[in-house]
Amino acid sequence: MARRRGSAGRWQAHLVLLAASALLLAACSAEGPQPVATPTPTAPARAVGESGVPAAVAFAPLRGTRADWAAMQHPSLAAKIDNHEEARPQIGLNRADIVFEEFVEGGLTRYLAVWHSDIPAQIGPVRSIRPMDPDIATPFGGIIAYSGGQEQFVEMMQATPLVNVVFDFDDTGLFTRADERPGPHDVILDATEVLARNAELPPPAVQFAYGGTDPLSAPAFAAKPTSGISQVFSDERYPSWSWDAAASVWLRSQEGAPDFDDTGAQVQAVNVVTLRVDIDWRYGEVPKTVLVGRGEAWVSVGGRTAHGTWSKSAQAAPIVLTSDGGDPLLLAPGNTWIELVPTTGSVSFAP
Repeated sequence: MARRRGSAGRWQAHLVLLAASALLLAACSAEGPQPVATPTPTAPARAVGESGVPAAVAFAPLRGTRADWAAMQHPSLAAKIDNHEEARPQIGLNRADIVFEEFVEGGLTRYLAVWHSDIPAQIGPVRSIRPMDPDIATPFGGIIAYSGGQEQFVEMMQATPLVNVVFDFDDTGLFTRADERPGPHDVILDATEVLARNAELPPPAVQFAYGGTDPLSAPAFAAKPTSGISQVFSDERYPSWSWDAAASVWLRSQEGAPDFDDTGAQVQAVNVVTLRVDIDWRYGEVPKTVLVGRGEAWVSVGGRTAHGTWSKSAQAAPIVLTSDGGDPLLLAPGNTWIELVPTTGSVSFAP
């Protein structure tokens, strides 16, 4: 069912870096973002709860939001989620910390979603792995769940340090098929049980730099007011996002229709990150998003969009977002969608 490789946690240092980053960013002047120094690791901050007993406070590493330190001491769970029309609405998608949308064969897209701060009881539908998924998932550590895939792609994922939880190999009841959904879009994962069986794994590392609720307001970012985002992966897949100022979130649509999750809520994100990526066709009809490298990037948050670049130095390295002025592109505390749009597609932003 699962393959486990050794992994080392640097959670304490990451928590301190994130907390220090937030404090320094809050002190930035309107003239532009300031550099963030790497602090010396210390114990987590303490706060007094309602009971009068001191409690450790920290930040959720994949959201940048305040969180109870003890509640964050578990691994992240990544899963390959179906985006076929018959797979919608997806289960637990709005509760993911970070979601990547990637181009797959037939002009369709699939998701690689990562949960940590809010773990649903179930997630799905779970589908098969693709060749870019090891590059996407490895920086998070923890667990990766998928339904199977070509042998070469499964071997690529099993070569990473992540615990692999695979439907094709599972005989312990972690996966079920939903009777109300058509196959193969019916594989559902018991997320709670997966976490319970792997609770000893460390939490994920911080992936991005976070600011305040309007992190791109500094003139140095040259962020432009944005009411809508349109991304074209292919003739078959063209998602879009509209800014809801009242709720301070982006609302997602697919192929011109609102995109809903299993609760009936429209899929939403605090941060929408759009990356232009090359496609490697070495695997025949299966495209591989090229993520080790660099390219053009946009960060959309707070009704604004800033332009810059993305870079990723190695499979295990996080994606680094840099503004045109050379400063880190900042996200707001909250969930994030990362749209991996092929350079053969297009991206546009409405004022």
